[in-house]
Amino acid sequence: MQALYPALATLAAYLIGSLSFAVVVSRFLGLADPRTYGSKNPGATNVLRSGNKAAAVVTLLLDAFKGWLPVVLVQAFGGPYGLGAGTVALVGFAAFLGHLFPVFFRFQGGKGVATAAGVILAFNPWLGLASLATWVIIAFFFRYSSLASIVTAVFAPAYFLLGGGVAWEAPGVMVLSLAAMGVLLIWRHAENINRLIAGTESKLGAKKK
Repeated sequence: MQALYPALATLAAYLIGSLSFAVVVSRFLGLADPRTYGSKNPGATNVLRSGNKAAAVVTLLLDAFKGWLPVVLVQAFGGPYGLGAGTVALVGFAAFLGHLFPVFFRFQGGKGVATAAGVILAFNPWLGLASLATWVIIAFFFRYSSLASIVTAVFAPAYFLLGGGVAWEAPGVMVLSLAAMGVLLIWRHAENINRLIAGTESKLGAKKK
């Protein structure tokens, strides 16, 4: 039975990640489904386009929380069940994957930035702070949220290794999890990348034409 615990924890994390809070919060507040307007992306940024800033903030926090929670639960209570760093890495990736492809919402998910941030913060607070600092610096100087997210996704695995990650249990699995999240996050930003190259990507604080 104990051999099944990692798989069960991973499945539970995926189901938690599949809670699309952009849709849930919008329905609760009587707002339009974020998959029907703007970028049609069920995430905090698109919810903000509804004009309801509170809904966008709540969506952002809940999306980050659903990535953070499964990882922290495994770290805190998984020891007696044989759940080590390898399972922590799998659980974090599963929660992120659930956000991208939510089983409860026809697999129409968001880009995963907030959920990835929650996962990274749960992996290690210092790793989370370093990643957040990277996002803030890139966003401040270049004014592109998408570019900041892409650069952070690239640097997160390196931060893990430079911060002593090689001394962790199953460091290879941890790096693989971070790298896989990074690749998927960049893939989900394909349209943003095209707009960045074309010079048509919207800057932070700029009004839509």
